[in-house]
Amino acid sequence: MIKRFFDITFSVFGLILLSPILFIALFLIWKTDKRNPLYITKRLGKNEKLFNMIKLRSMIENADVTGVFSSGNSDKRITPIGKKIRKYKLDEFMQLWNVLLGHMSLVGPRPNVKEETDLYTMEEKKLLTVKPGITDFSSIVFADEGNILEDVDNPDLTYNQLIRPWKSRLGLVYIENSSIILDIKIIVFTIIGIFFRKKALLWISNQLKIMKADEKLIKISKREAKLYAFPPPGADKIVKER
Repeated sequence: MIKRFFDITFSVFGLILLSPILFIALFLIWKTDKRNPLYITKRLGKNEKLFNMIKLRSMIENADVTGVFSSGNSDKRITPIGKKIRKYKLDEFMQLWNVLLGHMSLVGPRPNVKEETDLYTMEEKKLLTVKPGITDFSSIVFADEGNILEDVDNPDLTYNQLIRPWKSRLGLVYIENSSIILDIKIIVFTIIGIFFRKKALLWISNQLKIMKADEKLIKISKREAKLYAFPPPGADKIVKER
Protein backbone atom coordinates (compact mmCIF):
# COMPACT_ATOMS: atom_id res chain seq x y z
CA MET A 1 0.00 0.00 0.00
CA ILE A 2 2.84 2.41 0.88
CA LYS A 3 4.67 1.52 -2.34
CA ARG A 4 1.54 2.18 -4.42
CA PHE A 5 0.98 5.54 -2.73
CA PHE A 6 4.61 6.42 -3.41
CA ASP A 7 4.25 5.34 -7.06
CA ILE A 8 1.12 7.45 -7.62
CA THR A 9 2.51 10.54 -5.93
CA PHE A 10 5.87 10.42 -7.69
CA SER A 11 4.41 9.58 -11.13
CA VAL A 12 1.93 12.49 -10.99
CA PHE A 13 4.68 14.87 -9.88
CA GLY A 14 7.04 13.47 -12.53
CA LEU A 15 4.54 13.83 -15.37
CA ILE A 16 3.79 17.43 -14.41
CA LEU A 17 7.47 18.31 -14.07
CA LEU A 18 8.52 16.59 -17.29
CA SER A 19 5.49 17.57 -19.41
CA PRO A 20 7.28 20.46 -21.26
CA ILE A 21 10.16 18.15 -22.24
CA LEU A 22 7.84 15.32 -23.21
CA PHE A 23 5.65 17.59 -25.37
CA ILE A 24 8.71 18.89 -27.22
CA ALA A 25 9.99 15.34 -27.72
CA LEU A 26 6.57 14.18 -28.98
CA PHE A 27 6.49 17.03 -31.51
CA LEU A 28 10.03 16.37 -32.77
CA ILE A 29 9.34 12.66 -33.22
CA TRP A 30 6.11 13.40 -35.11
CA LYS A 31 7.86 16.00 -37.27
CA THR A 32 10.46 13.42 -38.39
CA ASP A 33 8.03 11.18 -40.29
CA LYS A 34 4.52 12.45 -39.47
CA ARG A 35 3.80 9.18 -37.67
CA ASN A 36 2.52 8.39 -34.17
CA PRO A 37 5.23 9.62 -31.75
CA LEU A 38 4.24 7.01 -29.19
CA TYR A 39 5.33 3.39 -29.21
CA ILE A 40 2.85 1.12 -27.46
CA THR A 41 3.97 -2.47 -27.06
CA LYS A 42 2.92 -5.57 -25.15
CA ARG A 43 4.99 -6.50 -22.11
CA LEU A 44 4.56 -9.14 -19.44
CA GLY A 45 3.73 -7.75 -16.00
CA LYS A 46 3.01 -9.10 -12.55
CA ASN A 47 1.67 -12.67 -12.52
CA GLU A 48 2.50 -12.91 -16.25
CA LYS A 49 -0.34 -10.61 -17.30
CA LEU A 50 0.19 -8.70 -20.55
CA PHE A 51 -0.16 -4.92 -20.55
CA ASN A 52 0.43 -2.08 -23.02
CA MET A 53 3.68 -0.34 -22.18
CA ILE A 54 4.01 3.25 -23.40
CA LYS A 55 7.27 4.73 -24.68
CA LEU A 56 8.36 7.60 -26.87
CA ARG A 57 9.03 6.08 -30.30
CA SER A 58 12.77 6.04 -30.97
CA MET A 59 12.65 3.76 -34.02
CA ILE A 60 10.92 3.80 -37.38
CA GLU A 61 7.27 2.82 -37.20
CA ASN A 62 6.61 -0.94 -37.05
CA ALA A 63 10.26 -1.65 -36.32
CA ASP A 64 9.32 -4.68 -34.23
CA VAL A 65 7.92 -6.61 -37.21
CA THR A 66 11.50 -7.78 -37.82
CA GLY A 67 11.20 -10.04 -34.76
CA VAL A 68 14.43 -8.63 -33.29
CA PHE A 69 13.76 -7.38 -29.76
CA SER A 70 17.23 -6.21 -28.69
CA SER A 71 18.97 -3.32 -30.40
CA GLY A 72 22.40 -1.73 -30.45
CA ASN A 73 23.22 1.90 -31.13
CA SER A 74 24.08 1.02 -34.73
CA ASP A 75 20.60 -0.41 -35.38
CA LYS A 76 19.35 1.21 -38.59
CA ARG A 77 15.79 1.17 -37.23
CA ILE A 78 16.67 3.92 -34.74
CA THR A 79 15.80 7.41 -35.99
CA PRO A 80 18.16 10.42 -35.58
CA ILE A 81 15.91 11.98 -32.92
CA GLY A 82 15.53 8.50 -31.41
CA LYS A 83 19.26 8.33 -30.70
CA LYS A 84 19.07 11.52 -28.63
CA ILE A 85 15.92 10.34 -26.86
CA ARG A 86 17.62 7.07 -25.91
CA LYS A 87 20.79 8.81 -24.76
CA TYR A 88 18.91 10.67 -22.03
CA LYS A 89 16.36 7.88 -21.38
CA LEU A 90 13.47 10.17 -22.38
CA ASP A 91 11.66 7.25 -24.04
CA GLU A 92 11.28 5.59 -20.63
CA PHE A 93 9.67 8.62 -18.94
CA MET A 94 6.35 7.98 -20.69
CA GLN A 95 6.08 4.83 -18.58
CA LEU A 96 5.08 7.08 -15.69
CA TRP A 97 1.61 6.68 -17.23
CA ASN A 98 1.91 2.92 -16.77
CA VAL A 99 2.85 3.52 -13.13
CA LEU A 100 -0.15 5.78 -12.65
CA LEU A 101 -2.43 3.16 -14.24
CA GLY A 102 -1.04 0.47 -11.95
CA HIS A 103 0.66 -1.68 -14.62
CA MET A 104 4.14 -0.83 -13.38
CA SER A 105 5.99 0.51 -10.36
CA LEU A 106 8.66 3.18 -10.31
CA VAL A 107 11.24 0.61 -9.26
CA GLY A 108 11.23 -3.06 -10.15
CA PRO A 109 12.63 -5.58 -12.64
CA ARG A 110 12.39 -4.23 -16.17
CA PRO A 111 9.42 -5.60 -18.17
CA ASN A 112 10.16 -7.91 -21.07
CA VAL A 113 8.41 -9.22 -24.17
CA LYS A 114 6.69 -12.60 -23.88
CA GLU A 115 9.10 -14.12 -26.40
CA GLU A 116 11.91 -13.46 -23.92
CA THR A 117 10.07 -14.39 -20.72
CA ASP A 118 9.13 -17.72 -22.34
CA LEU A 119 12.86 -18.50 -22.10
CA TYR A 120 13.02 -17.78 -18.36
CA THR A 121 14.17 -20.47 -15.98
CA MET A 122 12.04 -21.31 -12.94
CA GLU A 123 14.34 -19.07 -10.90
CA GLU A 124 13.82 -16.16 -13.28
CA LYS A 125 10.05 -16.65 -13.15
CA LYS A 126 10.26 -15.00 -9.70
CA LEU A 127 10.82 -11.73 -11.58
CA LEU A 128 7.21 -11.99 -12.76
CA THR A 129 5.76 -12.14 -9.22
CA VAL A 130 6.13 -8.38 -8.75
CA LYS A 131 5.22 -5.33 -10.81
CA PRO A 132 7.88 -4.42 -13.37
CA GLY A 133 9.54 -1.04 -12.93
CA ILE A 134 10.83 1.94 -14.89
CA THR A 135 14.22 1.53 -13.27
CA ASP A 136 16.19 -0.87 -11.08
CA PHE A 137 19.80 -1.90 -10.46
CA SER A 138 20.18 -3.26 -13.99
CA SER A 139 18.90 -0.02 -15.56
CA ILE A 140 21.98 1.68 -14.13
CA VAL A 141 24.48 -1.16 -14.63
CA PHE A 142 23.39 -1.74 -18.24
CA ALA A 143 22.51 1.83 -19.16
CA ASP A 144 24.96 1.31 -22.04
CA GLU A 145 23.07 -1.70 -23.42
CA GLY A 146 22.99 -0.04 -26.85
CA ASN A 147 26.79 0.11 -26.87
CA ILE A 148 27.10 -3.52 -25.74
CA LEU A 149 24.87 -4.72 -28.59
CA GLU A 150 26.34 -2.39 -31.20
CA ASP A 151 27.51 -4.05 -34.44
CA VAL A 152 26.84 -7.61 -33.23
CA ASP A 153 25.40 -10.13 -35.72
CA ASN A 154 22.69 -11.42 -33.39
CA PRO A 155 21.70 -8.82 -30.76
CA ASP A 156 19.07 -11.10 -29.19
CA LEU A 157 21.60 -13.90 -28.64
CA THR A 158 24.23 -11.48 -27.35
CA TYR A 159 21.67 -10.02 -24.94
CA ASN A 160 20.85 -13.50 -23.62
CA GLN A 161 24.52 -14.39 -23.18
CA LEU A 162 26.02 -11.16 -21.80
CA ILE A 163 23.20 -9.11 -20.25
CA ARG A 164 20.28 -11.34 -19.25
CA PRO A 165 22.28 -13.52 -16.79
CA TRP A 166 23.30 -10.49 -14.71
CA LYS A 167 20.18 -8.41 -15.29
CA SER A 168 17.99 -11.25 -13.98
CA ARG A 169 20.24 -11.74 -10.95
CA LEU A 170 20.10 -8.03 -10.14
CA GLY A 171 16.31 -8.17 -10.37
CA LEU A 172 16.18 -11.12 -7.97
CA VAL A 173 18.45 -9.33 -5.49
CA TYR A 174 16.13 -6.31 -5.64
CA ILE A 175 13.05 -8.45 -4.93
CA GLU A 176 14.73 -10.06 -1.92
CA ASN A 177 15.67 -6.67 -0.45
CA SER A 178 12.79 -4.48 -1.66
CA SER A 179 11.83 -1.44 0.45
CA ILE A 180 10.65 2.14 -0.06
CA ILE A 181 14.03 3.43 1.14
CA LEU A 182 15.82 1.27 -1.45
CA ASP A 183 13.39 2.48 -4.14
CA ILE A 184 14.18 6.11 -3.34
CA LYS A 185 17.92 5.42 -3.46
CA ILE A 186 17.63 3.64 -6.82
CA ILE A 187 15.62 6.54 -8.28
CA VAL A 188 18.18 9.06 -7.04
CA PHE A 189 21.13 7.08 -8.40
CA THR A 190 19.36 6.46 -11.70
CA ILE A 191 19.31 10.23 -12.18
CA ILE A 192 22.89 10.59 -10.92
CA GLY A 193 23.96 7.81 -13.28
CA ILE A 194 22.90 9.80 -16.34
CA PHE A 195 25.58 12.37 -15.54
CA PHE A 196 28.00 10.57 -13.20
CA ARG A 197 27.94 6.91 -14.20
CA LYS A 198 30.96 5.77 -12.15
CA LYS A 199 29.48 7.23 -8.96
CA ALA A 200 26.21 5.37 -9.50
CA LEU A 201 28.02 2.09 -10.25
CA LEU A 202 30.11 2.46 -7.11
CA TRP A 203 26.95 2.89 -5.04
CA ILE A 204 25.42 -0.24 -6.56
CA SER A 205 28.50 -2.38 -5.90
CA ASN A 206 28.57 -1.18 -2.28
CA GLN A 207 24.83 -1.81 -1.93
CA LEU A 208 25.21 -5.34 -3.31
CA LYS A 209 28.00 -6.03 -0.81
CA ILE A 210 25.69 -4.96 2.04
CA MET A 211 23.05 -7.32 0.64
CA LYS A 212 25.64 -10.13 0.52
CA ALA A 213 25.17 -10.64 -3.21
CA ASP A 214 27.32 -13.07 -5.20
CA GLU A 215 30.90 -11.87 -5.75
CA LYS A 216 30.65 -12.39 -9.52
CA LEU A 217 27.56 -10.17 -9.65
CA ILE A 218 29.26 -7.47 -7.59
CA LYS A 219 32.28 -7.52 -9.90
CA ILE A 220 30.15 -7.32 -13.06
CA SER A 221 28.11 -4.47 -11.56
CA LYS A 222 31.25 -2.35 -11.29
CA ARG A 223 31.50 -2.59 -15.10
CA GLU A 224 35.27 -2.35 -14.96
CA ALA A 225 35.83 -5.76 -16.59
CA LYS A 226 34.71 -7.05 -19.98
CA LEU A 227 31.34 -8.80 -19.99
CA TYR A 228 31.43 -12.54 -20.65
CA ALA A 229 28.84 -15.18 -21.48
CA PHE A 230 27.29 -16.79 -18.40
CA PRO A 231 24.27 -19.02 -17.68
CA PRO A 232 21.05 -17.29 -16.56
CA PRO A 233 20.06 -17.88 -12.92
CA GLY A 234 18.68 -21.36 -12.40
CA ALA A 235 20.55 -22.78 -15.40
CA ASP A 236 23.97 -24.38 -15.78
CA LYS A 237 24.46 -23.73 -19.50
CA ILE A 238 25.03 -20.60 -21.55
CA VAL A 239 22.27 -19.75 -24.01
CA LYS A 240 23.47 -20.99 -27.41
CA GLU A 241 20.56 -20.11 -29.70
CA ARG A 242 18.13 -17.23 -29.97
